Amino acid sequence: MQRGSDRLNVHRDDEMKHELQGLLRSGHSTRSEEWHDPEPTAEDDPEIWQNPVAQGRTPAAPMEAVRLELARALGRTSFPAGPSELVGVLLDKHAPDGLVEAVRQLPKKERYTTVHELAEAVVGMTEGAGS
Repeated sequence: MQRGSDRLNVHRDDEMKHELQGLLRSGHSTRSEEWHDPEPTAEDDPEIWQNPVAQGRTPAAPMEAVRLELARALGRTSFPAGPSELVGVLLDKHAPDGLVEAVRQLPKKERYTTVHELAEAVVGMTEGAGS
């Protein structure tokens, strides 16, 4: 007998697997009623590091997007800190891999006192690498 904290019983779990099979095989929704489908992304959905959530949207200014993503993950208590300390916090908070790598590539001896300073350094580094 299996003991655990499962909310669903074995029968409901099998039922859910069966419902999901059509979606996995076809790559699109297989529901007959539209209201069962998830809603599409909205124009004001937040952007993810280096990619907008919805296809075809123009990304916000790079500085704003980077600062928003860094602020989301780091908060105020992470500063002042150097890149190696900030990478540790970003990994703990499950930040996007591209953002972690960008911070990891910053000069090791630098210290940042605010998210804005860190975002400027990351944007400056990525723009310098892109040209």
